[in-house]
Amino acid sequence: MALAPIYKQETKPYHLTDEQLQFFDDNGYLVLRQWITGDLLARLQAAGTTWISQFDTVTPDDPTHDDYRWAKRENGRVPFRVDYVHNKGQSASLEMLGSPQVLGVAESMCGPNFVPTYESMVFKQVGDGEAIPWHQDAVHPRQYRIFNYDLYLDHSQIGAGALRVVPKTQGQKQDICRLRDEFGWEPQDVIHVEMEPGDVLLHDVMVVHGSEHVLGKALRRTIYYEFRAAEEILEEGPWDREWVDKRLRLIPPALRHHKAAFPNSPQFDWQVSDEFRPIIRGNEAEELKVAHVVGMPGSGCSAGDVPLKKA
Repeated sequence: MALAPIYKQETKPYHLTDEQLQFFDDNGYLVLRQWITGDLLARLQAAGTTWISQFDTVTPDDPTHDDYRWAKRENGRVPFRVDYVHNKGQSASLEMLGSPQVLGVAESMCGPNFVPTYESMVFKQVGDGEAIPWHQDAVHPRQYRIFNYDLYLDHSQIGAGALRVVPKTQGQKQDICRLRDEFGWEPQDVIHVEMEPGDVLLHDVMVVHGSEHVLGKALRRTIYYEFRAAEEILEEGPWDREWVDKRLRLIPPALRHHKAAFPNSPQFDWQVSDEFRPIIRGNEAEELKVAHVVGMPGSGCSAGDVPLKKA
């Protein structure tokens, strides 16, 4: 079994090279080693610990209660995901969003009118080695790139639940049941994506990926940001121009938070077109959560298609 090819970080402003973009387009994924490091990584790891601890304190009458997701396991419910991380009391998520390490990649992939469409942290606690079945996140007409930016806060190794990716499966909706039944966890050319803290995986939302069940698994936390071009959203949905405008209002506070936390580091020069430049209303708290009423369906097997993404 092959391991994922890797690329070292380019110098500022953290845009991808033509070679990297071509690899992503050909294979549906790209690994960026040690892309986020130092103080920013440490702040994100601390934020991740705090978000997990909030599962013990959030109450049903809290307006963010439904953002804390639980999964059913044989031994009961376990927490596994926090949605809309920007309004969960930890500025590190906005500092990350406003960094050139994130926005340089988003501009490379989607052009200047990139839109941050999802933000969450998915995690498995110590001992939770449940499988993530083969799936495609979302299925779309493929006129534009739609991708997830996955920052790993912890080690993820072969034999301990490392993500598996099936390269070159992003071109169309796949028959996930056939793939599972014929090949199990070993389709031809499957890649084990081993990751260290600070590594970033970029994955096309249509590339097939998943991870098998393992025993004695260590803590693994991954922050996910999805990006799409504003033009793609307006042409293909499922959201409208007002939603795009609300989502773009996340960028100015993110840029401010990154600059405040890291004034001596490179800053991202946002070049969104005048057509999409949002009018900032001045109430940052209202900008930090823009819910998804609908979403694109994905493709899976165990329960039919993957459910629509939703708030």
